[in-house]
Amino acid sequence: MPIIETRELRKVFRSVKRTPGAVGAIKTLFSRETVERVAVEGVTMSLDAGELVGYIGPNGAGKSTTIKMLTGILVPTSGEIRVAGLVPHLDRKKNARNIGVVFGQRSQLYWDLPLVESFELLRAIYAVPRDRFKANMAEFTQLLEMGDFLNTPVRQLSLGQRMRGDFAAAMLHDPRIVYLDEPTIGLDVLAKEAIREFVARVNAERGTTFILTTHDLADVERLCKRIVLIDEGRVIYDGGVEGIKEQYGTHRTLVVSLAGDPGTVAVADAELESREGNVVRLRFDRKAISADQLIRRVTEHYAVNDVSIEEPELESIIRRIYVEGYTDPLVAAP
Repeated sequence: MPIIETRELRKVFRSVKRTPGAVGAIKTLFSRETVERVAVEGVTMSLDAGELVGYIGPNGAGKSTTIKMLTGILVPTSGEIRVAGLVPHLDRKKNARNIGVVFGQRSQLYWDLPLVESFELLRAIYAVPRDRFKANMAEFTQLLEMGDFLNTPVRQLSLGQRMRGDFAAAMLHDPRIVYLDEPTIGLDVLAKEAIREFVARVNAERGTTFILTTHDLADVERLCKRIVLIDEGRVIYDGGVEGIKEQYGTHRTLVVSLAGDPGTVAVADAELESREGNVVRLRFDRKAISADQLIRRVTEHYAVNDVSIEEPELESIIRRIYVEGYTDPLVAAP
């Protein structure tokens, strides 16, 4: 049985239609005419326990609205939704015990209290048994390297330290599902890698289900095997990361280190992307020619020291879909 399941999930926001000007403001007081904005339109998806899924899309696509319905904050306009067997907005307290949430721009920690006291308050709120709390604290303190600032007030923590504290806080009560909303925004390279390693380890060792919404597609590429791509409230792709690369990442780059200076470099079915000294980058369409064939052509005409293949980045593929639109039929989740 899926741990998260939605069917034709829809959310419409209604607001009173406003007329500009002083007279318009008075008319608005007595007007019942409303304007509808569809934020989520017919989202159907199913997640099994232990999956780590990237839920991505441009600003205003409906990602945050979907997450708010999954957490029970918003009530769907129509459709069905179940999280661990519960309807979130009908069983908010029970649902809250099953989930953890990390917001990159908001914190659930108590601003003026030392970090460790925030954890103690959350232990009391979720009624976490003392022995389980101690075991989790010991593990998370080690994994997230929090030992040096456990007794520091949250307001004095750096962004990276606070985010590590937020991750620990979200996991203290052993949630079955964790929603990550821009969890690495503003973090430096080392802090990002620490967070990614923590998420990957918890997912692998505890079987925790994660839904990751982010604009940093390096997070998705590093952590997720499956992505759900949403645009204008609709799911336009649901499948493996490698699947979308196969469909849209048609061009690859062959990086060739040449022995000596051969002068002009030209190879059939390949475009010279750049050249720095004896290092040449050749862009080619994998549908027109295979990497093996291109390497054979290069070595037939030039002396080569080394070759390597660069695959297209997920970010460039998603950017292309945003600009051009996704024209292929919906791909079913594996």
